[in-house]
Amino acid sequence: MSSVNAPALHRSTISDGLRRSAMKFRGRAALTFAGRTWSFADIDEAAGRVAHRLAGMGLKKGDRVGAYAKNSDAYLMLWLGCVRIGLVHVPINYALTAGELSYILDQSGAKALFHDPDLAPTVDVVRKTAKVEHYGLIRGGDGDILASALDKAGARIDESDCIDGDPAQMCYTSGTTAAPKAAVMSHRAYVAEYLACAIELEFSSGDVALAALPLYHTAQMHAFTMPQMMVGAVTHLIESPVPDVVLELIERLKITSFFAPPTVWISLLRHPDFEKRDLRTLKNIYYGASIMPVPVLQELREKLPGVRFYNCYGQTEIAPLATILKPEEHDDRPASAGRAIITVQTRVVDEEMNDCAPGVHGEIVHRSPQLLDEYYNKPEETAEAFAGGWFHSGDVGYFDEEGYLFVVDRVKDIIKSGGVVVAGREVEEALFKHPSVSEVAVVGLPDPKWIEAVTAIVVLKPGHAEDEAGLIAHAREILAPFKVPKKVIYVQNLPRNTAGKLLKRQLRTEFAD
Repeated sequence: MSSVNAPALHRSTISDGLRRSAMKFRGRAALTFAGRTWSFADIDEAAGRVAHRLAGMGLKKGDRVGAYAKNSDAYLMLWLGCVRIGLVHVPINYALTAGELSYILDQSGAKALFHDPDLAPTVDVVRKTAKVEHYGLIRGGDGDILASALDKAGARIDESDCIDGDPAQMCYTSGTTAAPKAAVMSHRAYVAEYLACAIELEFSSGDVALAALPLYHTAQMHAFTMPQMMVGAVTHLIESPVPDVVLELIERLKITSFFAPPTVWISLLRHPDFEKRDLRTLKNIYYGASIMPVPVLQELREKLPGVRFYNCYGQTEIAPLATILKPEEHDDRPASAGRAIITVQTRVVDEEMNDCAPGVHGEIVHRSPQLLDEYYNKPEETAEAFAGGWFHSGDVGYFDEEGYLFVVDRVKDIIKSGGVVVAGREVEEALFKHPSVSEVAVVGLPDPKWIEAVTAIVVLKPGHAEDEAGLIAHAREILAPFKVPKKVIYVQNLPRNTAGKLLKRQLRTEFAD
């Protein structure tokens, strides 16, 4: 055999991908944030300098580094600096409380935590008990990680002994049923994801992307921002998806590519500027992270003619993309999640792991190089997730006769009412067709007669009044009797996390009495 360093010769880590992009696209604009423009070469330079700064703090390959901050260019550079030298990046939802932050730092064994200045009060509480060795600012203060790294002229790291199978990130799931679990994601998983996204989502170097969802969320970071960087696109990064800001930027920056969950699309549709702004540069619209109501999708397609729509389905543990409904498939199957991407094999199975016949509901399971390695320090949960040699998604769905996937609901969100099973999503779809409904969540609430009573929690469109009887009558015209809500609760807003996902557990707790 040759004495060539085979691991380095055949290696394809995240940092290798960035360096290839920098060599290819060099001085072209790659990223903008808050008035600052970064070229591909600039980003590669910054990643190397941040890596040098992190190594100078005594951090070594395999150490976990927490990132507790909102979107910024510095957030992205910290991530790229970590993966350059084999550190494990731990993205943390910036809306978490001190107790929740403390749990993640302790469970992950984080050696360092970098945060935004305005999150310092929460971090100060955690510092009293956490075993973290190094604290620092991501941006906006004396000695923040990016500024201090860039001040050190010539001090950078370009290579390390990091390999494809090394962990790149520990991503904490939302913890909707229990304490959050950390999905350990490798370089190999993410590189497979980036290649698949570039092909299946049809990214190109001519894309002008707007990134508004949190970078701590795998969809924005790994299905869009990173693969778009790899193909040479430019990304305009903003802190959060404020509707009027998003609409103004699409018009002014001539955005061609934008991803958002249904909640953001609904907020854009309902904003008065939607009809006023020139959105004609939009070429590709991507939606996912939760299920898009078909009536909302139809309204979007009517108001944005000529735009190509992509439905993206997956979850954190698969890096996160599993299936796509392509633009040309929307006319015939607007409610479908599409078909598996090129790096994923998907089945729908019964409790014995037998394939379900077309139209028959079962659990969605996957195989893919994009999958997590494990749930960190949770061997029982890991074994359960991989039972039968497939990853169990926790989603209920079915295939049609032509192999298109339809996601019915999360297993935990299925309602068992009066001895029959009701999918909350189906009821939500029916209620969305009523002209008064802006947003709706359907949950099962404790009930002495029904055990779980189908309950609709509704946000009204402006100018409409509460009408429980009328909404229930509307549902009766569409749904079987056992699926019709027993009760309607009107609220001003539905609880969501910072990635736009609906928190049904919070609704069940709040209205249980």
